[in-house]
Amino acid sequence: MKTLRILGIRGVPAAHGGFETFAEHLALYLRDNGWRVIVYCQESGSGPVFHDTWNGIERIRMPVKGEGALSTIIFDWISIQHAAKHKDLCLTLGYNTAIFDAVLRFKGIPNIINMDGIEWIRAKWGAVAKTWFWLNDWMGCLVGNHLVADNPAIKTHLMTRVSGDKITMIPYGAVPVTDAPTEAVRKLGVEPGRYLTVIARPEPENSVYEIVKAFSARPRGYKLIVLGTYQQENAYHRTVKAAASDEVLFPGAIYDAPVVQALRFHCAMYVHGHQVGGTNPSLVEALGAGNAVIAHDNRFNRWVAGEGARYFDSVDTLSKCFDELLDNGKAMSDMRDASLRRFKRALTWPIVLGEYEKLLERFLPFKPRPSPDACVTAAPGQKTPS
Repeated sequence: MKTLRILGIRGVPAAHGGFETFAEHLALYLRDNGWRVIVYCQESGSGPVFHDTWNGIERIRMPVKGEGALSTIIFDWISIQHAAKHKDLCLTLGYNTAIFDAVLRFKGIPNIINMDGIEWIRAKWGAVAKTWFWLNDWMGCLVGNHLVADNPAIKTHLMTRVSGDKITMIPYGAVPVTDAPTEAVRKLGVEPGRYLTVIARPEPENSVYEIVKAFSARPRGYKLIVLGTYQQENAYHRTVKAAASDEVLFPGAIYDAPVVQALRFHCAMYVHGHQVGGTNPSLVEALGAGNAVIAHDNRFNRWVAGEGARYFDSVDTLSKCFDELLDNGKAMSDMRDASLRRFKRALTWPIVLGEYEKLLERFLPFKPRPSPDACVTAAPGQKTPS
């Protein structure tokens, strides 16, 4: 049986972000193709490591005291120590603690690392965090047996550190949204087709202020729904809200997937302000919902959204996009069609996961049978894996 251990995430089922969503899809896809998949999961609290299964996926659940970055670092360390006791192929999602992956390399355990975005250039991090990410960016390149870049621009970055032969470009995927009820949209006080959406963390590098200011430059006859948690004590959050006209709505963070899908499906346009990163999951999901897209003009977004999207690099250029496109039914219809073509060509889950399986098979260790997780302590009433 082909076996894969997935590290670097909080766990499955997905509840924390893009990497968890990807891991859930990959684990179920590989399960259906005859793989044994083991996912390391972070638990709050203390106690022994225990094992269970979720939809045929084995979970190694590791309690860790505390919250935040330190608890995640501790979890990554003990997960890698555990994986190092076996000879199975590993897939590590993210390089934030890549220095620990040297343990796997030293023991000859094959480890493929998804290098995510260029985390150390993000404006939100201080000097210490940026240095940590920069060092681990280098370490991931050096100690990983192979690297995955989710965007051609990320591969170009990684090629400044290692040979291109060591890097495979595989983007992120999404589930197509072909229909959705309108009730969730109407509950927010907006009409289907008469609003735009922004789904992003409220941070300067995501251009939320520029989007709100450009939209609020004049009456639009549409609403702008800005999802995310905005706190009064945060200066940037206050600045964003102060720039908003009465056509801008801040309903807070919404994690209910069907509601988010409905908001995507029925919006007139999706506005994507991310300035850094790779292939952003939210942008891929917008394409999968057939949204007309206006995105910040950078190499990452241009590759993902393609020629059918519109791009902005300032408040003025974005305001002009709104002027030209809103109520221009033909232009927005063409953009929606282009989004769906781009999505179906390269960004569906079957395409993405198939590419991952081909890559993983190249690095499978040759052995007669999977090694047992003998050191795992079973929870009461549960059996240890075999």
